[in-house]
Amino acid sequence: MFSGTYLEAINLALHDAMEADARVFCLGEDVGAYGGAFQATAGLFERFGADRMIDTPIAEQAIAGSAIGAALMGQRPVAEFQFMDFALLASDLICNFASMTSWRWGESCPVVFRGPAGAGVSGGPYHSQNPEHHFLGSPGLKVVAPGTVADAYALLRASIEDPDPVLFFEHKYLYRRLKDSWETAPTARLGEAALRKDGTRAAILTYGAMQHRALEAVADMDVAVMDLRTLAPLDLQAIESIAKRTHRVLVLTEAQRTYGPGAEIAANVSEACFSWLDAPVMRMGSADTPTPAAPALEAEFLPSVEKIRKAVEKLLAY
Repeated sequence: MFSGTYLEAINLALHDAMEADARVFCLGEDVGAYGGAFQATAGLFERFGADRMIDTPIAEQAIAGSAIGAALMGQRPVAEFQFMDFALLASDLICNFASMTSWRWGESCPVVFRGPAGAGVSGGPYHSQNPEHHFLGSPGLKVVAPGTVADAYALLRASIEDPDPVLFFEHKYLYRRLKDSWETAPTARLGEAALRKDGTRAAILTYGAMQHRALEAVADMDVAVMDLRTLAPLDLQAIESIAKRTHRVLVLTEAQRTYGPGAEIAANVSEACFSWLDAPVMRMGSADTPTPAAPALEAEFLPSVEKIRKAVEKLLAY
């Protein structure tokens, strides 16, 4: 029986994965005795010891390189970046090495790079980014962004078991705000979207924390909300199905609108579903600026419930 938060579900997923497979270990800044900057690994050092909960220097390239090397030697490393903003420091190793191994010589590289992303906590421009779009153009990488407690557990377990490198974006705003419980541990597969709310007049395609704002915005409307859950690979079958059934689509992301992941999703809908659409595909994302630190400016920067509702009303009126 589990009853806890999104953050506690991540902790449980790591615990259960390490219990189930001796090859699984964690490394990163303060993941050991301190339990991680957000306490995602709290208690794991006491249970599994320093050999499997490895503290590292503040050096993202060293973290990524060590994890990739361990994966190629048959281990199942889970590397934590204290903030996913700084995964960019290791992007050469992630995009030019880890993602290429299966293409270059047929070797799997089962490594997970996980950590907190997203805004909503007044973290400012260097601790609130949604950098997933920087990695989505690298074939061989899988990109996962859970938005529920159950998915935080199930998708992390699936990511650890996957033979390919996975970037796992945990939304820090959800860490202690979402709670759920279950008798039996949930399961999920990478690359499968989930319909959070059904509807017939339009569909919102989203992921991460934005699905909760979308659900609030259209709570009393005949509008579907689909949680993509995995950005690479996309569940194109589910996306096309809901677009063809509702005939109107809003792609909602917290990541920036211009050159963000929403552009690729929208392009897929337009290309595959043009004949079924009754309105142009709309996109909504955060402003094309660094994330502000001031709470009032950050609120203006992000898609709000009110902005989402107005965008849906505009889409329905087209």
